[in-house]
Amino acid sequence: MQEFEHSPRPDHKPYVRRVVLPSGKTIEVVSFDDVAPAGEELHLCPECTSGLVYPIAWEEADRASWEVTLRCPNCEWSVIGIFEDETIQRFDDTLDRGTEALVSDLRQLARANMEEAVERFSAALYAGHVLPEDF
Repeated sequence: MQEFEHSPRPDHKPYVRRVVLPSGKTIEVVSFDDVAPAGEELHLCPECTSGLVYPIAWEEADRASWEVTLRCPNCEWSVIGIFEDETIQRFDDTLDRGTEALVSDLRQLARANMEEAVERFSAALYAGHVLPEDF
């Protein structure tokens, strides 16, 4: 069997992914295909397809890429990878939309809870269960 050494083309940057194994050991997987596959959606878990993957940490790797630690809350998958600005911008936009949805839901829930509390207080007041000495 003949072994071939893979030489990357000069115009390709290495794509490095750090994978945390179940044992806790971290390994680096390097490929020279591209820096993060085009159209990669970082919020999607490659293991369980959950759309809830979030960043644990990120820092600038160089002028055009970021090193990001990702985690899936459903299956505990995690990875450290280097991703291009375009991929990170899409991920950041997705995170912003998720944050907006959560804040909107929180406001609706808080309003519904407040309305329920006001209705209960009004009913208690009307029924004579709330007296001046209660304050």
